[in-house]
Amino acid sequence: MIKNLGHRKLSKTGSHRRAMFSNMATSLLLHEKIKTTVPKAKELRRVVEGVINDAKLGRRLSVRKIIKSKDVYHKVFDVIAPRYKDRKGGCTRILLLGSRKGDATEVALIKLVD
Repeated sequence: MIKNLGHRKLSKTGSHRRAMFSNMATSLLLHEKIKTTVPKAKELRRVVEGVINDAKLGRRLSVRKIIKSKDVYHKVFDVIAPRYKDRKGGCTRILLLGSRKGDATEVALIKLVD
């Protein structure tokens, strides 16, 4: 019996999850910080760090599969990848902000480190 497949399902289908993380990764790389729930932030960290590592290694097609916006795509290769070229990992930071008033969900700020 397989219990853990390595990622959170977040009560979404696979296609919805891929599209959601593609959009969230694009927003994070464009604005360099976004506010979301804690489980989504923890999963988004895996996606964004993979994109940054692929960009550092020059894997343009792997980055293009996740980042759909041309502006953000060029920003990843021109600005973000050179910024983290000497860093092995840990390009994002998650800061807990507390709970949301409407549904008491834990909210976090995920941002790129300097």
